[in-house]
Amino acid sequence: MDSISNFIPTPESIPPARTARSLSLNFSGKQLAVNYHPLNPLLFLLKAARVYPDKVALVHPETPYPRSFTFLVWAQRVQNFAYGLVKRGIRAGDRVAVIAPNSPMIADACHGIIAARGVATFINIRLTTAEVEYIIEHSGCKLILVDREFAGLVKNCMVDTVVCDDSGHANDPYEAFLSDGRRYSRERGWGGLDVEVDENAPATLCYTSGTTGRPKGVLCTLRGTYLAAVANAFEGQMNKDSVYLWLLPMFHAAGWTYPWAATFAFSSQVTLRTVDYPAIWKHFTQSGVTHYCAAPTVQIGIVNDPQARALQRSITAIIAGAAPTASLLGKLEEKGFKAVHVYGLTETYGPFTKSYEQDSWRSLTLEGRSKIIARQGHNFANAEDIRVVQLDLQDGKLVDVPQDGKAVGEIVTRGNIVMQEYFHDPEATRKAFTGGYFHSGDLAVWHADGSVAVVDRSKDIIISGGENASSLAIEQELSSHPDVLEVSVVARQHLKWGERAMAFVKLHPERASRWADRPEEFAADLKAHAKSRLPGFACPEWVLIVNELPKTSTGKILKTELRKRAAKL
Repeated sequence: MDSISNFIPTPESIPPARTARSLSLNFSGKQLAVNYHPLNPLLFLLKAARVYPDKVALVHPETPYPRSFTFLVWAQRVQNFAYGLVKRGIRAGDRVAVIAPNSPMIADACHGIIAARGVATFINIRLTTAEVEYIIEHSGCKLILVDREFAGLVKNCMVDTVVCDDSGHANDPYEAFLSDGRRYSRERGWGGLDVEVDENAPATLCYTSGTTGRPKGVLCTLRGTYLAAVANAFEGQMNKDSVYLWLLPMFHAAGWTYPWAATFAFSSQVTLRTVDYPAIWKHFTQSGVTHYCAAPTVQIGIVNDPQARALQRSITAIIAGAAPTASLLGKLEEKGFKAVHVYGLTETYGPFTKSYEQDSWRSLTLEGRSKIIARQGHNFANAEDIRVVQLDLQDGKLVDVPQDGKAVGEIVTRGNIVMQEYFHDPEATRKAFTGGYFHSGDLAVWHADGSVAVVDRSKDIIISGGENASSLAIEQELSSHPDVLEVSVVARQHLKWGERAMAFVKLHPERASRWADRPEEFAADLKAHAKSRLPGFACPEWVLIVNELPKTSTGKILKTELRKRAAKL
């Protein structure tokens, strides 16, 4: 990854001479045991600045003001950031809101807020003003850092605010904030900051999408963030030669801890403000990109973009956020991507399971292999074993379902990379931790090899004539139809069977003209396709072609909206 040669950082971004020798943390002045140091993900950046000070760490290209920073310069900017927070009165445990697309400011914040012992509160840029105001109030944020494009979201918030023009120029208010921090530091360096000594102190506060009610604040610790980042770097096989392209928003579950996974691995990072498919393909072919993370809806856009082609070298495509279809996984493999399917939630720091490749898969067809990769798999590095359970109503204990690939239960887990709590919501925390495990809300089966496969969210199961039909399983099969780009299935009332499946389909743009003015014929064709692959009770009774599927601010399909639409038909 080459740097942007004509960009010159502000003078305050340039570290003093011999800085690399003093990149160490002062853990609140405490004398620690010789065999112990608190797990803090900030350590990764400082080590990278010591070991590879001149390596390009962060590149921000697709913008009117492109720029790049080496690890040493970036570490100085993060230090300035931390002192800037301290100067503005941020103390241990204070929440600092960040509202920005993928850009240097939010990347700085991932490290700088921790360095000042604050709690990084990432807020989704796609929320409404009312939703943002609720999160600001609920979290009790003491300071807001906001990208200029989204400043209107906080115009009514009576909280100290720093606006970023995303320019890197000295007259940018955000750059002024960093320069102010450098002056306030009086060159005391990292040793002048009291870094948190308690590794179980909160590091991030991320809010769930709130599709069924008010969003809940997920509080995660320094220790958990550290361990989850190491796990992500290991499971993704990232190293100093890796180039990570930011398509997953950093505001979503703190970027699944990849802001720290990349620094742990000494990897370069490329930030894109928006999901721009031509720009993505340009970086795939010209910027040495080796890794990226994205939800299935973005992956679908990548493989179906007009510029999509067979890759000259493999790129690791990490998929999570929703269950990928076997069809999508197959298309990624055909283009030369190495599809790595992981599964997790905001409450688990992002991924905590992975579908681990097996030698036996080599003898399978592409479709057969893709169906197995689509399973959620086994527990991650640094994650405790997962279980699929049912709750015994008599004694309240969790009972494992048989590992037969048929019995359905709920995925639960516990251990290093489970959230600390729901912020200011002890009742929701208690409910989520019933039986001493975190309850995901995802229904799954447990296979004989110990791998798990999600069959549905508990609220999305279709009960037809007394049979349980998985909307995800139906979607898997419908998506294999060559003319289907995206599909979502929900339950719709049926006079005879109680419920039947209804499919909302977005057609592939290159094939949509085939079915223009013939929606009934397409519905019949898709139903015939389904009958060859699904039991009768699971086949869709209704098929509706749509231009777009409604999605949450994080790209998940809003089945709540589709259910409302189906109920009106």
